[in-house]
Amino acid sequence: MILIRPGNFQECIALSREIPEFDSPYDMTEYEKRCAEGHISLNAFVGEKLAGFKIGYDRFKDGSFYSWMGGVLPQYRKQGVASSLANNQEEWARKKGFSSIRLKTWKRHQAMLEFCIQRGFTIIKKIPKNFDSESRIWLEKQL
Repeated sequence: MILIRPGNFQECIALSREIPEFDSPYDMTEYEKRCAEGHISLNAFVGEKLAGFKIGYDRFKDGSFYSWMGGVLPQYRKQGVASSLANNQEEWARKKGFSSIRLKTWKRHQAMLEFCIQRGFTIIKKIPKNFDSESRIWLEKQL
């Protein structure tokens, strides 16, 4: 059973250090700076174990909500953890009056891209880099 509850930065930072896709996880200063004006931080538990997290904030001040950071430990993937986190974040954003969710990911994170497309996100912008795998992709989903 997956339990979603409000999270805190310390838990999210600790978990991000265990997620292999995060080459250099952000520190507390970055979390506090980005999320100073309101945010949602969610943690997912499978049993008693912290399995994933998701954080977002109002980055653009244009009615869209920015889903900034999130991840699930490899051993808990494909069990509905990411979907549960995303569902909770989207519902919260909808209730707060946001019209869409935006996020940015790296082209090399194909599982994340597939997850987003399956959830109804569309690609709105590509940011090419010298190495194609380093390119970034912006996605958006209407709420």
